[in-house]
Amino acid sequence: MDFERDILETDILIVGAGPAGLSLAYKLATLASADDSVEMPEILLIDKGSYAGAHCLSGAVMNPMSLAELIPDFKEKGAPLEAEVSSDAMYLLSESGSTKAPFMPPSLKNHGNYVVSLNKLVGWMAEQVEALGVDIYAGLAGRELLVENGRVVGVQTVDMGLDKDGSQRSNFEPGSIIKAKVTVLCEGVHGSLTCQAFEKMPALERDRLPQSYLTGVKEVWEVPKGRIKPGQVIHSVGWPSESRDYGGGWVYGMSDQMVSVGLAVGLDSADPANDPHGKFQQYKNHPLLKSILEGGTMLHYGAKTIPVGGYYSVPDLCANGLMLCGDSAGLLNASKLKGIHLAIKSGALAGETLFEAAKAGDYSFDKIKSYSDKFSNSWVHDELWGSRNFHAAFEGGLYSGLFHAAMQIVTGGRGLFNRRDHKQDHEYMLSRADFKKKYGKDSRELEIKFDNEYTFDKVTDVYKSGTMHEEHQPSHLIIADPDICNNRCTEEYGNPCQYFCPASVYNMVEDEERPGKLKLELTPSNCVHCKTCDIADPYQVITWVTPQGGEGPNFTNC
Repeated sequence: MDFERDILETDILIVGAGPAGLSLAYKLATLASADDSVEMPEILLIDKGSYAGAHCLSGAVMNPMSLAELIPDFKEKGAPLEAEVSSDAMYLLSESGSTKAPFMPPSLKNHGNYVVSLNKLVGWMAEQVEALGVDIYAGLAGRELLVENGRVVGVQTVDMGLDKDGSQRSNFEPGSIIKAKVTVLCEGVHGSLTCQAFEKMPALERDRLPQSYLTGVKEVWEVPKGRIKPGQVIHSVGWPSESRDYGGGWVYGMSDQMVSVGLAVGLDSADPANDPHGKFQQYKNHPLLKSILEGGTMLHYGAKTIPVGGYYSVPDLCANGLMLCGDSAGLLNASKLKGIHLAIKSGALAGETLFEAAKAGDYSFDKIKSYSDKFSNSWVHDELWGSRNFHAAFEGGLYSGLFHAAMQIVTGGRGLFNRRDHKQDHEYMLSRADFKKKYGKDSRELEIKFDNEYTFDKVTDVYKSGTMHEEHQPSHLIIADPDICNNRCTEEYGNPCQYFCPASVYNMVEDEERPGKLKLELTPSNCVHCKTCDIADPYQVITWVTPQGGEGPNFTNC
């Protein structure tokens, strides 16, 4: 639809008020305010959440080094650090037992790190940014990346007030066009504008391996005193995942009564019934987890995807008019399963680059491409290089992966191979027939009894995520060919979307027009914005786009 749209112009457009975007704004504003020869560039910082931090979720144990570089007195300024890590443990789980590792892998030693709530940390960072005079426009969602003659020139925001069929309601407001000299995407994992950037500017991913993802599912619990110590960190591998599948679990003591517990499940699984939420409910039934959680109260829920492809999956960080930071660029250390400190540092490096551009009055690609050089000469590059083959080590399953990971410790990250090729995650999924042929058993839905006290169905957990969407708007989950879902996918894969989605957005229901047949029923209002569907769909007919601004999850303590 063509409408008369307002056109806003700015120097720098930052999309995403997460750790990367806020660090960029803070660094740029700090440098500009300290140099009288530079006029403060105009910054427009937008975020699709209802407030800064609403859509931010992580485990999370944070390495504070990049925050200390950015804001040296972060403790004095009241950064919300839940607890300093007090102990580490690693367990190999079977269905009913556990074996504690006799020593911790170096990558999982967390001395000096902090257990944090990412959404609380981001809220605090937003306060620091606003104190420097930078406004944050929450509830403003980008819908389309604007590219003219090979240069990114800005973003079009989402139209508000459309009915389900796309017709205008009485409160209709067309999205605006924001034109910028440089657009910086800091929108998190598998962001919709970042995906458009890769489609419109394919050179960004030239010679890179496909990104790989986990879906992390977590709950925050209040437990009786004495069950957990503040800063106690437990990691696990093994059950409930099959040894062929990638992933692991965690328990983090946020206080002596508050616990973050979660499970990260690889989306490169062969199983078409791979169910991250269901496996997480199984995980909580393990005796090790029950000894901590039983008798407690589940308070909050969330889910998001995690980019674990590593160094060889990181795209070019800049193009003409464009820069990428944080999870948008896949900057996560897979061996540590940590990315917050990398996001903060990448934002700071981008801020330094844009300060130099402002000082020179030159925002051309020749000027901003120094961001890539800063990255290559930073400890971020070195850290990612040191873990470059970690995810690839587990291509053959858990046990061979542990062996290869051990070899990487003594070879500086190389291991017994270098740059092992891999496919996109959805290409690893087998049809039900091929799964049975390969593994000698059917792919089956997990059998879980939900008691709504200790284990919870997806709808109950979604409620605990604070997710809200206006019902009467176009679906932000675009199905290119529903006939594939209702026929071919049912026969070949058994409709894996109903399993891999951790929010009960996709369900197969009876088709009244075709007795005995099923059809896909969408419930977009349940969506927690994890992006799993866009990644894991075997036919790649699902596209996640941004709904109206300010909608989606409202994570708390996550």
